[in-house]
Amino acid sequence: MFDDPARPWGIYLIAAALFFNGLATGEEARPRLAFVECDQGGYPFDTGVLRGTLCPKGKPQGLSSVTHIPTGARLDRGAGVFSFYRVFTTNKRYGTAAWDWSGSSSNLLPDGAVRVTWSETPDRPFALTALYRWKDPQTLDLETTVKAVADLGKFEVFVASYFDEAFPSPFAYVAENPESQGKPGFLAARKSGGDWQMFPRESQVVFIIRDGRWKIEPNPVDWAIRPHLAAPVALRRDATHGLIAIVMSPPADCFAIAMPYDGESHYSLYPSLLGRDIRAGETATAHIRLIITKAISDEEIVALYKRYLGDRSGPVR
Repeated sequence: MFDDPARPWGIYLIAAALFFNGLATGEEARPRLAFVECDQGGYPFDTGVLRGTLCPKGKPQGLSSVTHIPTGARLDRGAGVFSFYRVFTTNKRYGTAAWDWSGSSSNLLPDGAVRVTWSETPDRPFALTALYRWKDPQTLDLETTVKAVADLGKFEVFVASYFDEAFPSPFAYVAENPESQGKPGFLAARKSGGDWQMFPRESQVVFIIRDGRWKIEPNPVDWAIRPHLAAPVALRRDATHGLIAIVMSPPADCFAIAMPYDGESHYSLYPSLLGRDIRAGETATAHIRLIITKAISDEEIVALYKRYLGDRSGPVR
């Protein structure tokens, strides 16, 4: 039938080839919910909403050079977003920061997620793993897993996110907001509340914060204990572009969220994960989520959190 002069098959075949080649090219060019390999080290990403690099230059660090594509706004600074910072057990800190530890490795998984692993060492009796995975173009999930080689008392992973100076205003979702007649709501961390503020999940975890771990040099911190969290949710607002950076975690996974006061130069948020005893041979896991969104109400943020708990098959409160 290819010889039938009434059927210009050559033209059809050329057109089909161009069509499918265009699809292939479009598929490669289209934003993806995945990290990719990079010869210079690190894992670039472009979700269509957010663009940047995970583990820049191969360093075991979080998201860096993050741009919000629709507005062109830079989101991060310093050590980036969702970087592993302090790691503690009772009255003990393991090095200065996890991003400076030796013995780290990273690999790209088939689904586009990235796993970063720190092996146990003589002075770190545990293996620690971070798994970064995109949920949607504006939502990143981080799963933290620790495998204990020795007993770990009140083990804590203190995760750091440093935002651009365009995000000066931090808020925590507290159970009794003094600025809204004691109802649950987002409380601003103002200078009057202290230079460095910690919002605990409940009274029972305050002793962990004050067990001596934060007195260790260098850079000890005297945390001002603020109202209890209604849920582990905190955010920073960008008044210039109307963006909101939201960090959230299931209640069982995060025992406190810390931050400096409004306008302080770190522009940071710090979830404290786990905060419990882990026996030798046991494994424990915690989860946090980052959402970058625009122009939504406090009620909508709470709804996003409830949806997150539903995603994790947790209780919706």
